[in-house]
Amino acid sequence: MTSDLRRQLILSAAKRCFARHGFAGTTTKSVAAAASISEGLLFKHFPTKSALYAEILAEECEADPAFAELLGLEPSTETLVVLIRGMVHHFLHASDLPDQEEAQRLRLMMTSQLDDGEFARLLYEKIGDLIGPVFTASLERAVAAGDATRIGREPLNLFWFAHHTVLMAALSRLPTVPCLTYANAADLERQVCEFILRGIGLNETAIAFHLDRELSLLPGQKVTAEGA
Repeated sequence: MTSDLRRQLILSAAKRCFARHGFAGTTTKSVAAAASISEGLLFKHFPTKSALYAEILAEECEADPAFAELLGLEPSTETLVVLIRGMVHHFLHASDLPDQEEAQRLRLMMTSQLDDGEFARLLYEKIGDLIGPVFTASLERAVAAGDATRIGREPLNLFWFAHHTVLMAALSRLPTVPCLTYANAADLERQVCEFILRGIGLNETAIAFHLDRELSLLPGQKVTAEGA
């Protein structure tokens, strides 16, 4: 069996285990047993449980047709707004999903950052590799078109600032009784989008034009950018 095929078999077995038992309840030993291999062989492909889980999440993102469509968009101001709006919508509604799967991932992400950071570090690396090029190229196009002002010399930092902003907003909503209840919740998504878009340098004209178009669409009509 080739190394690539073995890797895919391990991932398939791990998906079943994580779906049935969650992250905490799954062990590398149980994944190895489900894949009919030794735990030592599993470690040759994935050194830790966190590495295995992060790889599964990255594969799910890449296999999502909406996400693939986003990554295939031509870099532009509009693409930049689509990305930010999608990220904001995804995080702010993470705790609304009935299966709570995404909410559990957010909890795992924060727990990792308070612990050894391994899972968070792996996932940030994969998110940066997948979405970073689209974000930075679109921001460059926005600057060139006069829709944005260049801020600093590291455009990818602006993506992480945006990601962390909406991540923290989402975390406050995870408990059954939210830690913080924002006023005028109906307008919250737009307000967060405007805050982030201004922060990464977009001017008011570009924000009003592109964001109004995005928010006028019903959920599911546009691709959304998912993250951890």
